[in-house]
Amino acid sequence: MRKRERHQLIKRMITEEKLGTQKEIQDRLEACDVFVTQTTLSRDLRELGLTKVKKNDVVYYVLANETEKIDLVEFLSHHLEGVARAEFTLVLHTKLGEASVLANVVDSNKDGWILGTVAGANTLLVICKDQHAAKVMEERLLELMEDR
Repeated sequence: MRKRERHQLIKRMITEEKLGTQKEIQDRLEACDVFVTQTTLSRDLRELGLTKVKKNDVVYYVLANETEKIDLVEFLSHHLEGVARAEFTLVLHTKLGEASVLANVVDSNKDGWILGTVAGANTLLVICKDQHAAKVMEERLLELMEDR
């Protein structure tokens, strides 16, 4: 199976089921006679822009553009390893390769508090409309990160 076809199959799987682990996705692929290594699957998920959301205590993969109507700060808190603030900018530290996917989620769900994002491999800059917005978001992120 070609990469494009495999990507379409993965997209269909995650829209039809709430799959929460790469192993679940890999098992579903194997049931369709599609065999990939964990490395290939990780690359596929990153290229597709998949990210995990948590709703009603269930964690599962979705496409970044399907994360509408989520609590953005709560969503981000589950993916961060650190947060800092410089004036009106938040510096969010993620696992390697996650920053750009999270940037897509933020940009798709931004409200009046966020102007935009800039992403590296594991660092996401969130540019807020002012210092107050950045401070409120930073405090909430830190609080949520402590609770997990």
